[in-house]
Amino acid sequence: MGISEGEKPAGGANAGVARREFAKMAVAGASMLATATRSSAKLLPIPPGIKIATYARNPSKENMLYLKQLGVTWISSADPTRETSTAEGFARIRRQWEAGGFRVYNESTRVGPSGAIINVPEIVLNLPGRDQKIEEYLNYLHYLGKAGIPYMTYGFEGNGNWRSGQATLPRGYSASDCDLRSPNFQGGWDGKVYKEPLSHGRVYSREEIWDNYTYFIRKVAPVAEEAGVRIGIHPDDPPQPMLAGVPRIFSSFEGYKRALEIADSPNVGMCLCVGTWLEGGPMMGKDPVETIRYFGGLKKLFKIHFRNVTRPLPHFTETLMDDGYYDMYKVMKALVDIDFDGIVIPDHIPGLGEPPAGAQRRGETSRGAAQPFQPSPGLAYSIGYMNATLRAALSNKSQLQ
Repeated sequence: MGISEGEKPAGGANAGVARREFAKMAVAGASMLATATRSSAKLLPIPPGIKIATYARNPSKENMLYLKQLGVTWISSADPTRETSTAEGFARIRRQWEAGGFRVYNESTRVGPSGAIINVPEIVLNLPGRDQKIEEYLNYLHYLGKAGIPYMTYGFEGNGNWRSGQATLPRGYSASDCDLRSPNFQGGWDGKVYKEPLSHGRVYSREEIWDNYTYFIRKVAPVAEEAGVRIGIHPDDPPQPMLAGVPRIFSSFEGYKRALEIADSPNVGMCLCVGTWLEGGPMMGKDPVETIRYFGGLKKLFKIHFRNVTRPLPHFTETLMDDGYYDMYKVMKALVDIDFDGIVIPDHIPGLGEPPAGAQRRGETSRGAAQPFQPSPGLAYSIGYMNATLRAALSNKSQLQ
């Protein structure tokens, strides 16, 4: 039925045009506001160039001398505790390292007053206490910014990292093993253990996890932009579509594209753990070099975990850098080609003439202030290999120019 002349809205046809124009103006205004928000985003300054770095704990004279001998000047500090994860605590630790000639790129304990602030089930799965956990993380970002620490690595796993034990490789060293079919395959994080079939009592849908990520990152991004802190999201380890009923959305190239588009922030990007990417193999959608070129080209690549594995899933063992299935020189060359400015660190270092577990395996130079200093052969091997590949890649680039 048509509308009679008396039933037409006030203003007639012109009112419809006016409403449409107002809608266009509103959209344009929202777009301008978003642009203004992006342009006001702050990034704490870091100098140009690739930085060979390592996890480090306890800025003692012995530790700093050892790192200096290895040629390391940038560190990922593992010093903070729940009590010292404050702006004052971070700034004090940064000053201690700087007094020895080092620079702190990030802090790697990532704990707050209630425990771990990454891979938090309450946030990933929307469990009771989610907003309190998010608030604790937002405080952490403010503390980093006030302390002048420009970066942090985030993880978005609902039931932690998964492994099946240790294995000895043909060269005789021991390293972490992951076999999806092993009866010992289980997850763990922040003192909790997770097992199949259901870690949290039910199966979650992928869209639930994406909705929870969206809720989280849209609260986080403005705070990161205000603080000037870069957030690099770590791949799921191991990358799988689902473990124990919980989907893992950072297990592919396309997952990262979607996640960073949702964040829509210059402060939210990627921590590329090369070892984790290699664990996924073809399932990841792109190889490490393609991934570096894409996200590096967007200026969304902030940190590299430089490690290798024997083969892709369903069964891999972590290896020394030159003992896995991928040529790690390709990784370093790609970083040089894109003029990467972040840190590159050894990660999950197998034990060489030392116990493979704990801080030494992660590449830290000491197990804490209460422990005697003990140089790490695995760390020395790894830093030497990384420096060699970096020099070769830089030399190759200069010859081509």
